[in-house]
Amino acid sequence: MASTDFSSTTATLTYFVPPDNGVRAYQNINADPITGERKNNYSRENHDVVIENVRGKEDQYTLDNAGFQFVKAPAKHTSFASNEEIEREYYPETIELYKKLTGASRVVIFDHTIRKHRPGVADTGEETRGPVAQTHVDQTGKAAVARVHRHLPEADVPALLAKRFQIINLWRPIHVPASEWPLALCDYRSVNPEKDALPVTLVYPDRDGETYGITYNPNHKWKYLRDMTPEEIVLIKCYDSLEDGSVAVFTPHTGFSDPTSPPDAPRRESIEIRALVFYD
Repeated sequence: MASTDFSSTTATLTYFVPPDNGVRAYQNINADPITGERKNNYSRENHDVVIENVRGKEDQYTLDNAGFQFVKAPAKHTSFASNEEIEREYYPETIELYKKLTGASRVVIFDHTIRKHRPGVADTGEETRGPVAQTHVDQTGKAAVARVHRHLPEADVPALLAKRFQIINLWRPIHVPASEWPLALCDYRSVNPEKDALPVTLVYPDRDGETYGITYNPNHKWKYLRDMTPEEIVLIKCYDSLEDGSVAVFTPHTGFSDPTSPPDAPRRESIEIRALVFYD
């Protein structure tokens, strides 16, 4: 049972299990329009893990040491009513927030996802996306470099790739606190990157992407910020080109059902911004 002081919770996380015989894992990005299932060739397994609530000690976790960072950062834009509105109003203030928090010289947002927990509703597309309930990292190093080529002018790419760059997601609850189906983040210092993170090809209609599936390791140290509010964000590092062992390179993460969440807690809604972050 989870402790009653909410210093931690014990919850079931779903881990990635690679296909047999060294076959490359893949997932089709297009969901079945009826079931929401996405064709893949790997399996999953559940493990009960302790997830520590870091409220009150948020400052111990940074993008460099753990791969994630919690910040109090109320947004001016709060309606999140349409993609057009989000791109027009929320993107510019979010770019400024990235720069302020990281010291980056250039930030390029390449997409965003709104997720709403709606039990029983199949995840068939943009309007019905629920929390991701599997341990993962959004981009591999190969995919991160491909993103630079895809989203930046080709003339700029060589100079940008010659310096440090990152992909960082900015995750925020919207409208209500994320008490129900919160986000768990794995401290990079507890991860064995060579063994725990395995590439998964994402098959798009026009191209391939690549993420990491995260396999079970009992040494993983999972963290969350209980009852995160819309005034709070977490930065999630998906890739860092500084791969000399001095900083966290990525952060496994997943949504999870918190057994200590009040039964009447409002359903989680969140927005996740994904951005390329460049330094001079």
